[in-house]
Amino acid sequence: MKLEQLGFNSHFAGHFMSYETEGLSAGRVSLEHKNSYIIYTERGETPAIVSGRMHYDAPEQLGFPVVGDWVAAHILDEEPQRAIIHAILPRKSKFSRKEPGKRTSEQPVAANIDTVFIVVGLDHNFSVRRIERYLTLAWESGAEPAVILTKSDLSDAVEEQLSEVQSSAPGVPVHAVSVFEDRRLHQLSDYLTEGKTIALLGSSGVGKSTIVNYLIGKDVQSVQEVREADSRGRHTTTRRQMFVLPSGGLVIDTPGMRELQLWDADEGLAGAFEDIENLARGCRFSDCSHNNEPGCKVRQALENGDLDSARFENYRKMLKELNYLERRQDVAASLIEKEKWKKIHKQVKGLNKGR
Repeated sequence: MKLEQLGFNSHFAGHFMSYETEGLSAGRVSLEHKNSYIIYTERGETPAIVSGRMHYDAPEQLGFPVVGDWVAAHILDEEPQRAIIHAILPRKSKFSRKEPGKRTSEQPVAANIDTVFIVVGLDHNFSVRRIERYLTLAWESGAEPAVILTKSDLSDAVEEQLSEVQSSAPGVPVHAVSVFEDRRLHQLSDYLTEGKTIALLGSSGVGKSTIVNYLIGKDVQSVQEVREADSRGRHTTTRRQMFVLPSGGLVIDTPGMRELQLWDADEGLAGAFEDIENLARGCRFSDCSHNNEPGCKVRQALENGDLDSARFENYRKMLKELNYLERRQDVAASLIEKEKWKKIHKQVKGLNKGR
C-alpha cells in the first residue's frame, strides 16, 4: 500500500525528512490497545510499541500515539515483523476530550482527521443539545464536522428533526440515513475519497459500527441490539481503530462515549455557537453577561424568538464548564510548580549540609 493512500501528504513528508535520514520508516497508527499498536506502512500492517525514550519523555497520555497519527518507526529485521515507534509527526488535527473522572487532563481520541461524522440515532438517542456538544469538540479539533442522523426508518418526524439540527448547526452538512433501507447513503460518498480520513463519534447504539460495515462492504465490527425503552446499547466497539475503505478513504471507529467532557474548546464553542457569539459582539457592554444589562442583543434575540432559549442555555452551560476547567488547570499547574520548587529547595538543602 502506498503512503499517499493512507493520507501521507506534503505536510507529513516535510516533517518526516529528518527521520528518513536516520533510516526510520513512516507509518500510520491504525489500532491502539493499551501499550501496543498496529501501524500501516509500505511494508504492510506491523505490530508496534513505543521506544523506551518515548516512555521516558512522555509520561502523560498526551505524549503517546493515538489512532490516525503518523509516526517515525524502526521496522525490525525479524519475523514476524514488528516495529519500534520513535516519534509522532506534527498533527494536522486532533480530537480530544477531558479525561473521564476527576483528573484535569487531556485525553486525545484520534488525530489527522479530515471530517468528523457526528452520529446520532433518530430514536430515543436523538438530542440536539448533545449534537451541539459534539460540534464544539469537532470544531476545536481542526476537522470539518458533518452530522449523520441514523435510523431514519424508525422515525415518523425525519424532516422536523432534520430541520431542528440544521437550525442548531448552521453551515454544517446534515444527512438523515438508514443503513437497513439503504436510504440516502449515497450522500456519504463525497467524503470517502482516497487519502481522506473520517472519524465516527457518537453514543453507544447509534449505528457507528453498522455504518463502518456498510462502507467497507463486509462485517468487520460486531453489532448488537439496543434496548427499545431508551435506545441505549452496549459498547460493541471497545477500542479505536482505523479501516481502509474500498474507495480509498479511511474511517476511524470509536467506542461510544458515556462521558464527553470538554477540553480547551474556546474556539470550538465559538464555531458551534457562531450565531450567539455574533449577537454578543453587538451588545452595548463588552463584558455583557446577557442577563439584565441594557442594550443586550442576546436578550433581545431571546425575547423576539430569534434565538432558541434551550440552545442559549446549553451554550451558557458549556461556557461555565470551560471556565471551571480553566480554573482547575490553573490550580493543577500551580501545584506542579510548587512541588517542583519544593524538590529544588530540598536538593539545595542537602548540598549545603554536605559542605
